[in-house]
Amino acid sequence: MAGFRSPSPGLRTPRPAAFGADPSGERMARIRRSPHFSDGVFQNPGGTARTRPSGSAREFARVYFDRESRLRRAPRGPVPVHATTLADLARPPATGLRLTWMGHSSVLAEIDGQRVLFDPVWGERCSPFPFAGPKRLHPAPVPLAALGPVDVVVISHDHYDHLDMPTIKALAGTDTLFAVPLGVGAHLEHWGVPAGRLRELDWHESTRVGGLTLTATPARHFCGRGLRNTQHTLWASWVVAGDEHRVYHSGDTGYFDGFRDIGAAHGPFDATMIQIGAYSHFWPKNHTDYTPLPGMWPDIHMTPAEGVQTHLDLQGGAPGGVLLPIHWGTFNLAPHAWAEPGEWT
Repeated sequence: MAGFRSPSPGLRTPRPAAFGADPSGERMARIRRSPHFSDGVFQNPGGTARTRPSGSAREFARVYFDRESRLRRAPRGPVPVHATTLADLARPPATGLRLTWMGHSSVLAEIDGQRVLFDPVWGERCSPFPFAGPKRLHPAPVPLAALGPVDVVVISHDHYDHLDMPTIKALAGTDTLFAVPLGVGAHLEHWGVPAGRLRELDWHESTRVGGLTLTATPARHFCGRGLRNTQHTLWASWVVAGDEHRVYHSGDTGYFDGFRDIGAAHGPFDATMIQIGAYSHFWPKNHTDYTPLPGMWPDIHMTPAEGVQTHLDLQGGAPGGVLLPIHWGTFNLAPHAWAEPGEWT
């Protein structure tokens, strides 16, 4: 065709910065050496996890875009948010342990004199684009700049509702360290975090930050940010142990037997932060049954009942410690009513 020229092989379509970067070089070599990486991807404990909704796409779309369903997924008015003040954060926790939920899976954990920030997301949307994607249902309880010094930022995996580029770029300007699962460091370096401030771990590996030991533990989930999802970044739950206290953050995960093993190796815990939202709309009649449910994402997200069972598994089967339910009430990510996970926990 006259006037048409084939694009140069050296030219690439512009890639949004929020997509991050794929692992390469020694980082990719380390990924290939991981016992949890085979057939070109990271593998889940307990076998392959289903990462797409079950049933037909038509049925899913009918439920997801139904007018009544859409109304249930959004609050009717402003979401009440406890106004955390600078004075609150400046006051040391009386017991040596304090968890401040910042919405979704973001938690500031003050533990034995150290400050740990889990999955910080202060952006307006969990999306690579500022004009599209799930938008916040409420503001963060406190501005990111008002948090004060953070000793370490802990990331569970690279999905947009857990790894937020604007938030990471803001934190890159501080002197905080970052503990991330294997491969995720490529994103952070791409956004300006120096390699020397990264602690990149495979499952069952640990690192020391001040007086804390951080251990990456298994989870049942998946990864990916770009259109070309290479599945070369790991997902993890995390154990943080100090001299007097220990806590657990689930990240995103389906229910699996490995929670008992994590509890036996690292528990019991003074507090757990457990994902309970973004599950199926198709509930069984018995909401207390924690067996896998039909419908959307049964392998990679937990229901409230499964979250409670996970807390018990981590405690060796006996009640103990505090459960902080997370991953609900901030972003509309599933067909259930926006407040339902909290009401059913």
